[in-house]
Amino acid sequence: MSSTRSGIRNTRFYDAANPKAPLGGLCQNGSITEANFLSILKILIVPEGKPVRAQERISGHVVTENNMSLVAGDYDIYCDDPIQVTNEPWVQRLSFRRNTPDRETIFQREVRTRDKKCVITGIANSDIQIQLGIWAERESLWIQYGYDQLITDMGNATGSSKIDSVQNGFLLNPTAQQLFDQYLISINPDDGYKVVVFGNDIFGYDGRTLDPVCRNPADPHSLSDQVLRWHFRQSVLANIRGVGEPIFEHDFPPGTDMVDEILAGPFGKERFEFAIATRLRGVA
Repeated sequence: MSSTRSGIRNTRFYDAANPKAPLGGLCQNGSITEANFLSILKILIVPEGKPVRAQERISGHVVTENNMSLVAGDYDIYCDDPIQVTNEPWVQRLSFRRNTPDRETIFQREVRTRDKKCVITGIANSDIQIQLGIWAERESLWIQYGYDQLITDMGNATGSSKIDSVQNGFLLNPTAQQLFDQYLISINPDDGYKVVVFGNDIFGYDGRTLDPVCRNPADPHSLSDQVLRWHFRQSVLANIRGVGEPIFEHDFPPGTDMVDEILAGPFGKERFEFAIATRLRGVA
């Protein structure tokens, strides 16, 4: 199964030259400021970095670089050049429970030792309830895009992708983990490590601050800002562009033919391959 991300949007934006067809939209839960909105548009509008002006349709208010909360509503976007929305690919993430709860990798132990709790909610560490990860199952793309260069706490041993660096993980409770894997929550390292919820904020995560325990600049194993920045960009691409990308089912009920469910849905072949790769990474 999959669902869309646009159903609960309360804010949409349009090309001022074509004001009837939305370019995209978002669910404003309160944390997105006017400055945040402009930075989001810079990610989405081609060419990236081209000056744009956003104006609230009813009031005529022009959005500026300030920390005022963006008012929910419809916005017209003006630009000197024709407005296009980027077709930059988004990277799907999958979340699968591994059937080896008694086995814990060195990577997991080190992250637990550093964080000791869910770094979004503050829930105390539990061997059963705490999960983790930013890049987990997409090692081939990690290597292809050279993200190992973002990792500074591991040597350059031949054959090492560095994907299991502590700088590429943090502790999250299962609910936050699912939302993070689906790009429905993310952390903006360029705005005080603020937690942004891109869907309905039923758990009250929106506007929180990532716990400093995992991002202490004096700690050589602190979480990588670049990795967080990558995830935030992916969240913008997945949630705000057009009608948004599909939200995939990942918590299959007992007795479900998971293979059939995956293959029958969008991106079935790719999701199946990722699922197999994820499980194989857990095999010693």
